[in-house]
Amino acid sequence: MSLLELKDVRKSFGAIEALRGVKFSVDAGSAVALVGDNGAGKSTLMKTITGVHRPDAGEIRFDGASIVGKDPGRIRAAGIEMIYQDLALARMRDVASNIFLGRELTRSVLGVKFVDTNRMRNEAEAMVARLGARIPSVSQMTGQLSGGQQQSVAIARALTFNPKLVIMDEPTAALAVREVEHVLDLIRALKKDGISVILISHRLTDVFSVSDRIVVLRQGQVIADDATRDTSMNAVVAHIVGAHSEPAS
Repeated sequence: MSLLELKDVRKSFGAIEALRGVKFSVDAGSAVALVGDNGAGKSTLMKTITGVHRPDAGEIRFDGASIVGKDPGRIRAAGIEMIYQDLALARMRDVASNIFLGRELTRSVLGVKFVDTNRMRNEAEAMVARLGARIPSVSQMTGQLSGGQQQSVAIARALTFNPKLVIMDEPTAALAVREVEHVLDLIRALKKDGISVILISHRLTDVFSVSDRIVVLRQGQVIADDATRDTSMNAVVAHIVGAHSEPAS
């Protein structure tokens, strides 16, 4: 059984049909790349999966249960984490504070709760070590880190929720080649831990490097859904630009 399954998902904004019967699935421990031109419907689809938008029609099931109509907090609690392209980090705070941002660990002294800074740093160090992330210290200001290191912090923060699925929006955009490979290694580490990944990316070399399947979205429809080993970069590009425009069955 698939971890995430979408059937005939539709979403319109006035006269604009953003999603037109989208169908695809994600198996546990696999990475599915979602590619397509700007305006293809990728952002709308991710916001629909994470509960920001409610679909007009169709079914979205996660871990066997419908998540249609659930708010983003409940969907996150069910095990879906989204890492946006801007990462949403507090760059003037240290790494540990960012990993626990909004859900700080506390301790009680004479009935009064205080933020447990030492525990947060210890657990942040454990999370960074689990990822194999190249972060010098969890006490370092996040804004002083490189782009790849900041992406590592965002992934570590997502893992504090113990997710089953992590959605990553353009995680390697604007990174140097060396940092790109590190982020791809992090995606491989998530898969190895049994965590599924939806990778949204324009960088097809990255997509072919880490994905198990590639789903091409065009004008709100799934045009192709192929195992990575069974397709090619030329074929994916042809689908993206519309050279093959029949929706996938």
